[in-house]
Order: sequence, then C-alpha cells, then structure tokens
Amino acid sequence: MSITLLHTADWQLGKPFGSIEGDTAALLREERFEAVKRIAALAQDRKVDAVLVAGDVFDSATTPNQIIQRALEAMKTYRGPWVLLPGNHDPAQSESPWTRLNRIGFPKNVIPAVNPEVITLVGGRLAVLPAPLTRKNEPDDVTQWMDTAETTPNVIRVGLAHGSICNKLPEGDATNQIADDRPVKANLDYLALGDWHGTKEIAPKIWYSGTPEPDRFPRNDPGNVLIVSIDKSDSAPKVEKIATGRYQWHRCEITYGVGGDVDPISVIEAAIEDAVENPNETLLRLQISGTTDLAGRRQIEDCLNAWEARLRYLRRRLKELVDEPSADDLDAIDKSGFVRSAVDELKTMADDPTDQRQDIARTALRILYFEHVAAGN
Repeated sequence: MSITLLHTADWQLGKPFGSIEGDTAALLREERFEAVKRIAALAQDRKVDAVLVAGDVFDSATTPNQIIQRALEAMKTYRGPWVLLPGNHDPAQSESPWTRLNRIGFPKNVIPAVNPEVITLVGGRLAVLPAPLTRKNEPDDVTQWMDTAETTPNVIRVGLAHGSICNKLPEGDATNQIADDRPVKANLDYLALGDWHGTKEIAPKIWYSGTPEPDRFPRNDPGNVLIVSIDKSDSAPKVEKIATGRYQWHRCEITYGVGGDVDPISVIEAAIEDAVENPNETLLRLQISGTTDLAGRRQIEDCLNAWEARLRYLRRRLKELVDEPSADDLDAIDKSGFVRSAVDELKTMADDPTDQRQDIARTALRILYFEHVAAGN
C-alpha cells in the first residue's frame, strides 16, 4: 500500500509585512492562518498519511504564544500527524517557538521535529528523517546525519530539511546548504524541502513546496502545496501540485518612449489588466520607465491613483520614468513674468546631465505643473 504525504513549508505565521503600507498588512497576516486551515481541510479530504512542514512554521524566534495557539487551532481539521520542522526563521534554540509550544502543550498528532532523529509513522511503514536548524545559518550540512540513519528494511524514507540545495537554485542566497546527492547517499525516497518560497522540482526525488500563501513579489510559482504519493521503497514519487494561495502578488514592468510617441494610459491599462484577474485580491508592484512630458506624467499619476483604489495594494516604482517637459507644459505653468523665468532656469538644469541639481529641477517642474493645472491656471 502506498504512502501519501502533504508537503508544505514556509508558513511564517506572524510575519509582520512591514513594507506593506495601510490595512493590507493585517489582512495578509490573517490570511496565513486561513492558508493553514485550507491545508488542514485538504489533508483531511485527501486522507493523506501525514503532513510535513519543511521549516519556517513561524516567522521569528520571538513568536508570541497567541500565534502558536492560533496555529494549533488552524491545524485542527486534519487529525493525522503533522511533522513541524524548525527553519532559519524559527530555529530550535534554547528559547524559541518550540520551547513555548512545549510549555503550552500540543495535541499528540503534532510532532515538533526539533531533533535529528528518525520519526516513525503509519504503523512503521514511513520513516521521516528531519534536519532541524538550531541557528539561522548553519555552517555545516545538517542533513548529513541521514546517511547513516538506521530504519527497518523496506520502510519508505523521507527526508525533511530547510535550506539551499548546492548548485541547483537559480537565485537567492545559498545559506544552510544541502548536498544535491543527499537522496542517493541517504537512500531517501523523497526529500521535502523548505526555504525557497516557490514550488520547484530540483530532481525526481527533491522538491521545494513553496509557501502556501504568497508573501512577496516573486516569479517562482508560490502559493502551492504538494501531494506526494510513494508506492514503495525505491520507487519514484508521484507529485501533484495544488494551489492554496488567495492573494496574488504580481510584478509588472512598462517601458515606453519619448513623450507623445504613445498614449501612456492605454499602455498602463493594458499591462495591468493583462496581469490582474481579481483586483481586490491582487498586490501589484508596477515599475514604469521611459520618458514622458508633464501632461502625460499627470495622466499616469491619475491612472495609478484610480488603480490604487481598485487593487488590494499597489507599489509604484517611477524612478526610471524621466520627465521631458514640452513647450506646452511650460506654458501651462506660466507664459511670462518671473515665474516663467524661474521655469526656464529649471528647464535648463533639468536638461543638463552634468548638473547635480538635475533631479531636483525635474521634480520642481513637475510640482509646479501639477499645482498650476490643479488650480486651473
């Protein structure tokens, strides 16, 4: 009879989302608990033999008791075993979420994997070999102990670890390195990994599940869990990816040419609409580069203000958008007099790449234009 596992990681419960302004951060914090509830319901519905959480259950070593208790409450729906591994955010230190969890007390089906020792489940047919982190950055490969870990013959051996597979990940810091041949050396049937927040197959027996609820602007397929079926020892695992995320985080880059060449609003609208399916559940990082006159710049700002009201969150990046005021822009500020003299002087600074005041001059012209247009001058 095969073994079926639910592999997840990087819950980071209690994550503050400090870089997200406004009330959205509170919604994101709450949704991480909702994601755990969805995982529990899925595990119960699919009748998996165990849920393996490959590190970073909690966001920090100082996670308060309330967060820990809410985690246990969110997990209640699934009554099978939960194996929880300490990661780099919540390492198993002398004072940590794991020591507080022990003081609070937890159900028998919740197994904190705080020691590198075999955990036998499913009537002895499954051996989970955890590699808990005891500090944020471990100097050595903490999965090495798996090579000599003894289990009964024909048992399915599953490694559980949190870190970077050597020479395999396309991006990110290579911290807490794990040998890429660990499944071979340790005779593992599957290596369940956490740390890289996207879903990725590293090799036929090595997978990152990714975070079940996206938490940044990535391009690495977050918001999933994995259902893993293993028929018997030494057989290839069957892995099914299942979406669990609610909020979608998207990055969008827009570039267009000299002001007047294109209609910036149509470009922006088309790009956002192409990226966004449900605005109320979308966080968007929008970067706009190129050049525009001040009339176009004002249209862009108005357009983004309208989208900011529709989206759950909008982070705008306009540093690479260069203002090139037209003659009409300057006339809209003032056609003569001392104001126009100041405007002309600012325009000279703005056009001179050797002038250290160039950025200040561009910003000043933009503010003057916006104020005068808004006042109806």
